[in-house]
Amino acid sequence: MICRVSAILLAAGSSRRMGRPKQFLPLCDKPVINHCLDNIIAANIKDIVVVLNDNGKDCAETMSELPVTIAFNDDPDSDMSESVRIGLHKLEPSSSGVLICLSDHPLVTAETMKTLIEWHEREPQKIIIPSYNGKRGHPGLFPIRCASEIDQGFTLRDIVKRDESRLRFIEVTDDGVIFDMDTVEDYERINRLINERSVE
Repeated sequence: MICRVSAILLAAGSSRRMGRPKQFLPLCDKPVINHCLDNIIAANIKDIVVVLNDNGKDCAETMSELPVTIAFNDDPDSDMSESVRIGLHKLEPSSSGVLICLSDHPLVTAETMKTLIEWHEREPQKIIIPSYNGKRGHPGLFPIRCASEIDQGFTLRDIVKRDESRLRFIEVTDDGVIFDMDTVEDYERINRLINERSVE
C-alpha cells in the first residue's frame, strides 16, 4: 500500500471563549494560523486544506502564495465535524490518511507530524494519536476510511471511541501537542513560549 498523508487545518471556529478570532491573532511575527501552516508544510505534506469561516476571507488572500487549498464553512452554528467534512471533500483522492490539525495548537512541531506520518506508514489502518507525558494531544492522523465515517454522522471523538483496537498512541517529546489556545491566558503563555524558543 502506498501511503500519502494529507492535512486539514481547522480554522473556522468562532473562538467564543477567547472573545475574538484566535487563529488570526499575532504570534511573534505572524498570525497564529501561519505558524500552524509553516509547520505542516515543513513536515513535507503536499496536500493541505485550510477550512476558514467568513471572518477568514481576508486572511485567505494572505495565503495565496502558500501551497494550500482554501475551503469555507459558512455556517456559524455548525460544529467541528462539518469543517472536517468540508475539508475531506477537498482532499486529493489518492490520500491514505489525513492529519486533522487545529489552528489553536501552533506549537506542534514539524518533527512531531513527521513521526505520526512514519507511524501511519507502518500501521496504515490505525488512528495515530500523539501524547505527551501520558496526556492525549493533537493532531490526530486518521486513515481516510476512518475519517470518512464523519459522513455517517459521527464526530471525530465518536470515531476515536468506536473501536479502541484501531488506536495507536505515540508518546512524543513535543509539549505543543497538549498546548491549546482557548483563553487570553493560554494565548499569552503560548506567545511567551514561542518567543523563548525562537531565541534558543
